[in-house]
Amino acid sequence: MNSETLTKWARRVRSSRLAKNTLFMSAGSSIRLILQAVYFLLIARALGPAQYGAFVGTVALIGIGTSFAGFGFGGILVKHTSRDAGRFSGCWGNALFMTVAGGVCLLLLLSLAARYILGSQIPFQLVLLVALADLFFSPTVALAGQAFMAFEKLHGTAGSLVVLSALRTLGAIVLAVFVHHPSAVSWAMFYLLSSAVAAIYAIASVSLQLGSPKLALRDIKPDLSEGFFFAIGASSQTVYNDIDKTMLVRLSELSAAGIYGSAYRLVDVTFQPVSAVLTSTFAKFFKAGEAGIFGSLSVARRLIPYVAVYGAAAAFVMFIFSPVLPLFLGHSFVDSIDALRWLSALALIRPVHYVAANALTGAGFQGLRALCQIVVAGVNVALNFWLIPAFSWRGAAWASIASDGLLAVALWGLALSLLHHGKNRSNLTAKSTVGETLGI
Repeated sequence: MNSETLTKWARRVRSSRLAKNTLFMSAGSSIRLILQAVYFLLIARALGPAQYGAFVGTVALIGIGTSFAGFGFGGILVKHTSRDAGRFSGCWGNALFMTVAGGVCLLLLLSLAARYILGSQIPFQLVLLVALADLFFSPTVALAGQAFMAFEKLHGTAGSLVVLSALRTLGAIVLAVFVHHPSAVSWAMFYLLSSAVAAIYAIASVSLQLGSPKLALRDIKPDLSEGFFFAIGASSQTVYNDIDKTMLVRLSELSAAGIYGSAYRLVDVTFQPVSAVLTSTFAKFFKAGEAGIFGSLSVARRLIPYVAVYGAAAAFVMFIFSPVLPLFLGHSFVDSIDALRWLSALALIRPVHYVAANALTGAGFQGLRALCQIVVAGVNVALNFWLIPAFSWRGAAWASIASDGLLAVALWGLALSLLHHGKNRSNLTAKSTVGETLGI
């Protein structure tokens, strides 16, 4: 590549917002990839399969409620602000308000439910610490990322997420070096502290760069139904991605949850580059979606070749190099080799259904997307009830692969069906169609 070509490429990157945003998110994703890998290895090795299983099982349960903490108003923030920047302050204030209000309600509900769902082997202190972190502080960091996303200023989104990962990595280092005989509870303390500091940074960063939050309570009611669709969709996504860890704690053993959770964590880490691309283009799905499903699918079709190729490569690498996992985590995690081999298939399937899901959301069919996700979440829970008692973590892996495959087929089938039947309409009309479909 000669200097003239390099100059043209650099000029094109500087002039393209999408290129710059993808570059920012890719850089942030790479940093997060390294940080998450480091703190995952430190925590898993320090805690061992049983205590790590207790932690991931608790996080998975609380994660179901995390999506409801803000009642989907992060998605509402991106939608309204990407189309009218003047609405930002009110949307930002409403989203923060809903996060706090929802977090309080969910804290009470999940604290009571955890004893029954997780059983007596999980201490209440662990549940409380994780709930405080993941119902209040982690959603605030994510909300700040969405605020920057709405303006397509992805350097801010990347920065907020990197700070959270860096603080958790620092906490993991302190735990591994200074805490003798660490437990899931001792790690949860560092987990809460790092999340709180990251949330304070995120709020300050958004308020200084984009604008201070203002309450616009009269705007909350009109957005409640669509916000509910965002929340239910995200919660359903958490169910079919993570509820298997909680069910392993209840239906199998803590060590099985640790084995499975460690392999699944690596799949999550390798998904970060795809997540960066999806984050960079999320606002574009809404803009293109003003023309209906045709517009948002045009964005999806441009993305699919790239994310699919990456997913196939990631699946291959995880399958081939899975035997090195116990070298980093310890011999007690030797069964994670087989777990990672099974779960590597998710790296290929996930990017496919996430792109279709964003196309539906961008065109105003969030309710239909949520409906698909609810059905798949139900299928996943049913499969886990059937397979985990008989096959432990292997059953959970098979249920995950089947559920993600079903979701990919359902979402793409729905999107193409809407396109075929001419659902190429404005977002307002599309929302009415969603309401009629779901009977609300």
